[in-house]
Amino acid sequence: MHRPSSAPFVSLRTPAVALALGLLVVSACTPADPAMRDPLADRPSGAMPVETLQVAYAPAVPAPITRRSPAKIVVNLETREVKKRLADGVEYTFWTFGGSVPGPMLRVRSGDEVEFHLNNHPSSKMPHNIDLHAVTGPGGGAAASLTAPGHSSQFTFAALNPGLYVYHCATAPVGMHIANGMYGLILVEPKEGLTPVDREFYVMQSEFYTAGRHGASGVQPFDMEKALHEDPEYVVFNGSVGALAGENALQAKVGETVRMFVGNGGPNLVSSFHVIGEIFDRVHTEGGSVANQRDVQTTLVPAGGSAIVDMRLDVPGTYILVDHSIFRAFNKGALGMLRVDGDANAVLYSGKQNDVVYLPEGGAVQAMPRVAAAATERELPRAELLARGQQVYAANCAACHQLGGEGTAGAFPPLARSDFLMSNKDRAIGVVLHGLSGEVTVNGQKFNGVMPSLGLSDTDIAAVLSYVRTNFGNRASDLVSLRDVSRVRAAGSGGH
Repeated sequence: MHRPSSAPFVSLRTPAVALALGLLVVSACTPADPAMRDPLADRPSGAMPVETLQVAYAPAVPAPITRRSPAKIVVNLETREVKKRLADGVEYTFWTFGGSVPGPMLRVRSGDEVEFHLNNHPSSKMPHNIDLHAVTGPGGGAAASLTAPGHSSQFTFAALNPGLYVYHCATAPVGMHIANGMYGLILVEPKEGLTPVDREFYVMQSEFYTAGRHGASGVQPFDMEKALHEDPEYVVFNGSVGALAGENALQAKVGETVRMFVGNGGPNLVSSFHVIGEIFDRVHTEGGSVANQRDVQTTLVPAGGSAIVDMRLDVPGTYILVDHSIFRAFNKGALGMLRVDGDANAVLYSGKQNDVVYLPEGGAVQAMPRVAAAATERELPRAELLARGQQVYAANCAACHQLGGEGTAGAFPPLARSDFLMSNKDRAIGVVLHGLSGEVTVNGQKFNGVMPSLGLSDTDIAAVLSYVRTNFGNRASDLVSLRDVSRVRAAGSGGH
């Protein structure tokens, strides 16, 4: 039989062809993967209802979507460059979506048509755009949304894949725009919605690369060299140190279920997200639409990624949110609080049942190695002294006495409004110099334990005591000077 040379001959007996045909038969008989079904299949043939999206600013979350059919969603988001607080005494010029860091959380439904308007405020000095990881299309919308100051851009996309997605600015230099605060989260709800919970919170980690060291006061500029070496001065939740601590702590009640939509703006570091004293009942790893992990202690959140974590609250108290790359939490700012009110449950958690002094080494106050006194130690100006004191406190004191100085009941005395601390400045210096053991009474409560000598330099002792004595409700009229510390050290007095 003659075969034209232009038509290659393939025998059905060839193993590769037989395998391919077999796979076709199998796939034809296999039910379709739900994730591969057409997300636009339930779109009506006529015009869809139109809604203007209501956004929410962290830690708030937009309300769950109750409709069960797609809609056309109109989003208006403004980029603005604003000077705001990064830490106490520290300001930063943030580049923002919606004037906040992180940008507002957006919530749409799978199958929605999203008409996106990006408006760049006339006061901006830079062009900006937006790359939404929820967009299927080049650049996630970045090219279509490049917007000069004083201009507005528009594009439309279909919300195809359910999940929790990061959005960020992708204008060159991309890393700088993200590092300056341009990121947020967009939730594409599955058509059937998410499992209902009692409370939802929006938490987003990121890092800042300032020219000044951590705690250096004043307006701090961005440092490209530190960013290139991935060496941030601050790693924070929701845009600043303390954004979720103290008076800003998240609030919930015993018996409630809580969901946290956790994002990581980066631009460089992977987060090890952990809530101290809680276990995540369900985790949507990397923000996927399905809860694929249960009973998780710590979950990784990649830079430019997310996670959804659910937990039930059974025991009252303050739960600490951290990046468990732990120096970031206690030394760079990645620390928040979830305060849970309600009745105790001694079956689940007794609290402390006994507290006795345990001194197997003879009862002496143990001491950390002393930092060698620097030849350049000097009296610091007030602003610099207090900024340094805050840094020393976060690194050495907050783990026991808590960020707000409230202490730990039955274990570590409060520093907030402390009569013991404030009534005798020299005694306070002696405690930090030499440590403390034995029973003391603070604000009417007795404490009996051991505080080691921390081995701080005289400058750091002056700084941390000045910071504590002028914060946490303490109203010292005078600061602790380097001369004060040197005098007490020479006298050999302490808090033994």
